[in-house]
Parts: sequence; structure tokens; C-alpha cells
Amino acid sequence: MAQTRDPIRLSVGGMSCAGCVAAVENALKAAPGVEAATVNFVEHTAEVYGTLPATELVAIVQAAGYEATELKDLEREQEEREAAEQRHFQGRVRKTVVAAAVGLPLMLLGMTDLLPPLAQARGLWLLLGLLTLAAMVYSGGHFFSGAVKQFRLHNANMDTLIAMGTGAAWSYSMAIVLFPDAVPSIARHAYFEAAAVIIALINLGQALEMRARTRTSQAIRRLIGLQPKTARVVRNGEERDLPIAQVGLDDTLRLRPGERVPVDGVIIEGHSTLDESMLTGEPLPVSKGVGDEVVGGTINRSGSFLYQAKRIGGETVLARIIELVRRAQASKPAIGRLVDQVAAIFVPTVLILAVVTFLIWYNFGPEPVLSYAIVTAMTLLVIACPCALGLATPISIMVGVGKAAEYGVLIRNGDALQQAGRLTTVVLDKTGTITAGHPSVTELVALPGVTDTELLSLAAAVEQHSEHPLAQAVMERARSDGISPPSTSDFEALVGRGAQARVAESMVVCGNQRLMVEQGVDLAPLAARAAELAAAGGTPIYLAQGDRLLGLLAIADPVKPDSRAAVARLQAEGIEVVMLTGDQRPTAEAVARAVGVDRFIAELLPEDKSQQVSQLQAQGKVVGMVGDGINDAPALATADVGFAIGSGTDVAIESSDITLMRGSLHGVADAIAISRATVRNIRQNLLGAFIYNTLGLPIAAGLLWPIAGILLNPMIAGAAMALSSVTVVSNANRLRLFKTEPH
Repeated sequence: MAQTRDPIRLSVGGMSCAGCVAAVENALKAAPGVEAATVNFVEHTAEVYGTLPATELVAIVQAAGYEATELKDLEREQEEREAAEQRHFQGRVRKTVVAAAVGLPLMLLGMTDLLPPLAQARGLWLLLGLLTLAAMVYSGGHFFSGAVKQFRLHNANMDTLIAMGTGAAWSYSMAIVLFPDAVPSIARHAYFEAAAVIIALINLGQALEMRARTRTSQAIRRLIGLQPKTARVVRNGEERDLPIAQVGLDDTLRLRPGERVPVDGVIIEGHSTLDESMLTGEPLPVSKGVGDEVVGGTINRSGSFLYQAKRIGGETVLARIIELVRRAQASKPAIGRLVDQVAAIFVPTVLILAVVTFLIWYNFGPEPVLSYAIVTAMTLLVIACPCALGLATPISIMVGVGKAAEYGVLIRNGDALQQAGRLTTVVLDKTGTITAGHPSVTELVALPGVTDTELLSLAAAVEQHSEHPLAQAVMERARSDGISPPSTSDFEALVGRGAQARVAESMVVCGNQRLMVEQGVDLAPLAARAAELAAAGGTPIYLAQGDRLLGLLAIADPVKPDSRAAVARLQAEGIEVVMLTGDQRPTAEAVARAVGVDRFIAELLPEDKSQQVSQLQAQGKVVGMVGDGINDAPALATADVGFAIGSGTDVAIESSDITLMRGSLHGVADAIAISRATVRNIRQNLLGAFIYNTLGLPIAAGLLWPIAGILLNPMIAGAAMALSSVTVVSNANRLRLFKTEPH
């Protein structure tokens, strides 16, 4: 039994003595497939060599009565994945270069008549044929194997067209080289360059598409970057920084202000406020104390605390978000390309016509009947080669992507452009998508005897020393109104309640209802107004001087000015609009009512959002997801089309298919309109290309032979193919004139 190069490392929880170490070691060593196992009591880890996967080893330890999870290095794992993707891309580029190195010189020499005629240099043409075959095998082998698989499934796609066209071109050309006298002189033309150039061009297109797809791995890398590389672990009363992969279950960790939480756990000492926008998307920090959970990747804004690790490695919430994005990106099916749909009909039709042509010429044609039958059947397959069909889709997509960019809509791949026009449901995140994404002072309510300016000035005086996001919102409003707060003394931050400071010999208190009650302030004069503001999604912040209530400030995440109009525009196109948010239900309800969405779901975690998208897809809906936060990444990757707000996080942008650079939901409607126009254009191109091929097939079959004695003049065939390509390109450029609905 071969030993694995690297051991599988497990973190083991629940061990309290040397007997526990022996129990875990014996359980692991007794398992078939385990060659060696060592348990470290100090670090509470186990290293296992053998052939068993980590999941089975974890199950063995758990069956022995202990907790266990695999210790993973997420960054190393991602590097290995990216290296594999890069090797795949480079392989496709090499195939492009090899096919082009053979096909392009042949094409240029043929166009300049520098190649000698077949009859005068059969040896040279035979060598060129073998060189082309080698290039086809190396660069186009996957097309032929794909075509064989489709044939076994009684199906046909673009691989079938490519294999059939290039294979027929090479076979016919080689037959002409070997047996030139077996065919009429008018049909003695080799197509080696066509076979090689077509394979080179299609490989190049696939390499570029692969490059666009591999960019999605940047989303994973950015997510992994949210996890600190080290953690401050407290062991045996000593604090030391350890690599994140060495943090074990039940380890005690210290977190200081400004640091990211390394792994998930529960606070056992101290309190703080954490920025959990990575998880919930909400901009307001959350107060945390003993017994509260903390999640890896979130940011500690203030205070130092100790917490106990409860989920590490692949079990953390951040790791699960990463895995959700990976699965969604890997499982998202390639959209059924229109060319494949055409090929499914076109290929069998061409094959049937080739057989019928052979039989007609063999039974009713002139002598030598076998030669004419073979020539007409083979040339029919050659002219069916998908030149214009291959151009029909990419040229329209290229123009459509350019048109979308004019409207600030950046489309990362052609599939997304095609799919956007089919959307039946658009799911919107709330914070940063429908709303501005940061707290602002939306209203000032001053009691009689106090002006709005005085109210804001005193509030800014207290909050100018605070780092709380709500305090920053107050200061931002004061700056925009040109207010300079007066100087203060005796400032004190009151955790979870607000702050207080002395202004001109009197104590001014700014904070929530709980703080006002503690200070003995009567809130009755503003109770009704505060309830209204809270129902509308705002957070009331009271201001009092001593025990005298001065007024309140409403702080909320304001709805973007054009969100309601954009939602109405989508609904006018027959698209259902759904809002998903991690925020509280009252706030979500207020925003939903303000913009007129069809329905909303609140208090969701990142995995909940992707599940909601999957449920909509299971109902047969084509779903677009619009978001801007890290917590939206799994849902963006799961959706049929993911739209990221350009002002949002890099992770959201990398996980999406389309980026809205102007930050407006009108970009979604613009993308849908451009998609529909592009798909119409593609269908027109395919129809035009199909008509050219259809007209060329009867000529290749010899329809003009009894009428005018014409049998596939290569010049006529080449002109027809060139004209079809010109038509496709001209029609695609009509998209440049397209305009969306003004907004």
C-alpha cells in the first residue's frame, strides 16, 4: 500500500488526558487503510498517513467519542486549483498555435498561387496532408472525440460540425492527392488549409472563453484573503501567533481592535462591536459579549476579547461560503448555444443528403459513376463546414458586449449576455443594491425651543470622538451642513447604548432608548415619531441635555433615488422582482414598500440567499441575482445570471457574470434589453448562414451538373463562403445602432 505524500491533519476536540490520546490513536490505527497515526495532546491534533479520505477519518474519531475536523490550508488548495486551470488554458493556446502554424502559411500560399499544382508536386502535397493530419490530431483531437461521444448518444453539436467538416475536408483533399485521376479535373482542389485554420480559430475562441471563466477563481482568492494568515492563540497561559492551519477546536484565541476574526467561535471574556457586513451585508456593527458567536472573516471594531474556537478549517462559515461559490461556479451548466441547436438538426440533414447524393450519382450519374458519386458526396460534406455558422454567434456577442459597455454594463462572457434576455425573475439584495449601502442621517426632529442646527451641532459634539458607524453618519451630516461641533470634555463611549460628553459645563447624552431610560429622560414627546421612523427602517438616536430631551436624529440606509423607477421598469417587462436581505423584517418591509418589489424575504444568511435562488430555479424560473457584498457571492454564482454593483466588493464582482459600473438598477434592465437585441441578431445571423449553407449544398451535390455542367468550382464555393461571412458581420454591426429605453 503506497503511503500518501502528505498526512491528513485533524483537529481533535474533547481530549483531556493521555488515555484520550491513546483512544484516538488506537481508533485511527485500527481502521483499514490507515498506515500510521500520531496524536499530539498539546496541540489537540492528529496526523494520519494512509489512503482513507478525511471525511472517513473524522467519522472514526467521532465514533470514538471525540470531536474532529480536518485542518485545511485554503490558500494552498486554491493555488493548486488555479495551477490546474492555468495548465488547461495553456494547453488550449498551444493547440491554437500548432494549428495556426500549419494552416495560415498554407492559406497565404494558396491565395498567392505560390503552391504548385497537385499534378506537378504530389510528394509535396502528400507531405502537407500528413502535416495537416498531425496538427488536426494534436489540436483538434478533442473535437473528434466529442463528436464520437455525441454520435454514441445519437446527438449532434458544434463538435460534430467541426469534426465532420474538417474531417471531410482533409479526407477529400488526401484522396485527391493520392488519386487525382479518379475525379474530374474541375473538382481537383485540396482543402488542407481550411481544416487547420478552422480548428485554430475555434481553439482560440475556446481559450479566450476559458480565460474569462478562470477569472472567477479570483472571487475564491479574495474570499480566502478575508481569513487572517495567523491567529493569536492562548495555550498554557501563554499567547503566541500561530498559522491559521494550526488553530484547533476549543483553542482559546485573543482578538484585538481592528483585527479580523480567524475562525468561528464563542466569546468567553470581554465585549466588543463587530462589523458583520461580510456575513449579513448590513453596514451597522453588532454588539457582542460573553456567550455570543463570532464568525471568521468579520472585523472587530472596538474592544479586545477572548473566544473559544468552535468551527475551524472547512467547517467555518467563511469556508462554507467559499465552497458554495466553488460549487455554483462548477455546476453552472453551459448555456445551450444556438449553434449546437442548429447543429442538432443540420448535421443529420447533411449526412442524409450526402448518402442520397452518393446513391443518385452512383445509380444515375455518368461514367465513371463511382468517382462522381464519391466526389459529390465528399464535397457536400466539405461545403457544410461551419464557416459562417462559427462566426454567427461570436461576432454578435462581441458587438453586444461593446454596446452594453456604453451603458456602463460590463459583461464577462457571451453566455451571460445570451441568458440575460431570458430572465423571468430578478432577485435584489437590499443594502448597497436598492439602498446606498451606508448609514446616513435622514431626518432631524427637534423639540420646541431647539433648532435643527443646534440639535445636529450638539450631536456632532458628542459623536466627534466616537468610531461607531452611526457616529460617523452624524459627523458626515454635520460636515455636509457646514457645522463645526463645539469642543467637549469628559467623553465616554457607552457600549451598546451611545455616548456622552460635557459641552459648555452641561452633560449631553446621545444614544438609544435604553440609555435615555437609564438617564431618567422622558421620551413621551417623541415616542410616536420615533415609532414611525423605526417602522420606515430608520434607527432613532435621541439627544438629551441632562435629563431634558432635545430631539432625535433618524439614521437609515437611504434608498437610491432611481431604485423605484428601475424596479417598475423591470416589472413592466413582465419580470418578477424579489428582495432578499439579512436585515431585520421591519426595515426590509419598509424598503420593499418604498420601491414596490413584488415580495421580500428578510433575516437571511449567505447560504440562505443561494438556497432561495435555487428554489426559484427549481420552480422553472430563470433567475438573475443582483448584489454588492461578500454575503451575496454564493447567490450570484448560483443564479443563471449574476449582476454585481460596480461599487460593491471585489468578491461580488468576481463571482458575477455582469458588473453594473454605474451602480444603478437601471443597468439590469439595460442588460436585459441589450441581451434580447443581441440574441435576435444571433438568430438572424444563424438563419443567414444556414441559408448560405443550404443553397451551397445542392450545388455541391451536383444540381448544376445536368443544367450547366458545373461541379463544385472551388472559386464559386469560396466566394459564397466569403459572402456569407460578410453578411453575418454586416448584420452584427447593426447592433451598434441599438438604443435602450431612456432613464
